[in-house]
Amino acid sequence: MRITEAARRLGTSPRMLRYRETLGLLPATRDPAPAGTGTGTGTGRNGGTARGGGHRRFGDAELRAVALALALEKRYDIGPAELAFGLRVLAEPQVQAHVRELGERIGRLSAPPARALDFEKEKALRLLRRR
Repeated sequence: MRITEAARRLGTSPRMLRYRETLGLLPATRDPAPAGTGTGTGTGRNGGTARGGGHRRFGDAELRAVALALALEKRYDIGPAELAFGLRVLAEPQVQAHVRELGERIGRLSAPPARALDFEKEKALRLLRRR
């Protein structure tokens, strides 16, 4: 189905669905662009490819994904941009590490427990320094 029908079924607007697409909150699926448009293929933020000028087609899987996103936003009182960033934290280890560091510095997360071997190593180094 086309975006207008999908938006109607989901109780949202086509504009909001396009916004969610730019945030990477929709699976990457589009109809191919008509032949001779010369628009080429681009890569979206969500890593999928879409032909410029093609129309997004919504099937059951896409509707379920958007419905889940809408439910999460309502349940946790967040917006689409916040949900998109949460997905980015889960998908990109470097972003996850930086967010964890921030959480530790502001006291929202505890530092990971020190490993037993690290403790023993530090203890041995302290003993060696005393000599």
